Amino acid sequence: MNKRGQMTIFLIIGIILIAIAIILFFLNKQDILNPNQIEVDKKEFLQTCIEERITETVNLIAIQGGSINPTLKKTYDLEDGLGKKNISILCYNQNFYTPCINQEPMLVNHVREEIEKNISQDVKQCFDDLVISLNKKGFETSALYKGFEIKLQPDKVILEIYGEITTTRTDETKKEKDFEIIVKSKFYNLIIVAQEILSQEARFCHFENLGYMLFYKNFNIDKFKTGDFYTFYTVEDRDSQEKFRFAIRGCAIPPGI
Repeated sequence: MNKRGQMTIFLIIGIILIAIAIILFFLNKQDILNPNQIEVDKKEFLQTCIEERITETVNLIAIQGGSINPTLKKTYDLEDGLGKKNISILCYNQNFYTPCINQEPMLVNHVREEIEKNISQDVKQCFDDLVISLNKKGFETSALYKGFEIKLQPDKVILEIYGEITTTRTDETKKEKDFEIIVKSKFYNLIIVAQEILSQEARFCHFENLGYMLFYKNFNIDKFKTGDFYTFYTVEDRDSQEKFRFAIRGCAIPPGI
């Protein structure tokens, strides 16, 4: 009876092991042949690889007034925990009685180009790393990188990577082109507010930040004037607490004084 019981147990264990092996075989086969799984892996790989770098670049540009290395700048520490920074002067006039002149009338386009310049090598490296990863997983891979583009839209930064990747494994070939990576950010929204501030400062020598915040309650706009006739603006999204900061100099002494 003991021998018969042991044989029964061994038989059951053997059946279980065979069943597990069959399940694993079909799951592995499904992963290989499922083109949708391949596509998800590629986008997830690129998203993971580049998202943090985009966020870091956007944050740096935002606290420096739209530029990585500002040319027309004012070095100042606003004591907001960010330390002393070179802050872009986006509207400037050295005279005392006249409005400032907008130095970046195409501000959205300018900051977009700044982001692109700062992440260009990282995007190419992520594309190359994806190809290396696919090869390590057993794919025969051919790839062509054609560059990328940053698009700024409300509530998001979009990275369009232009290129082609062809993967082959177990006689299954798939060709994909172009990949869209989306990073959630209020950066564009803040830039639009900054453009409105610059427009009013250039026209009227003044921007009524308190009145603006009454109409647009999702923004907090801080205005700080220095003793040498510069004004620093900090535009903040109340929900995400993202900030865009810049400086102006114009109408240092208002007309009539």
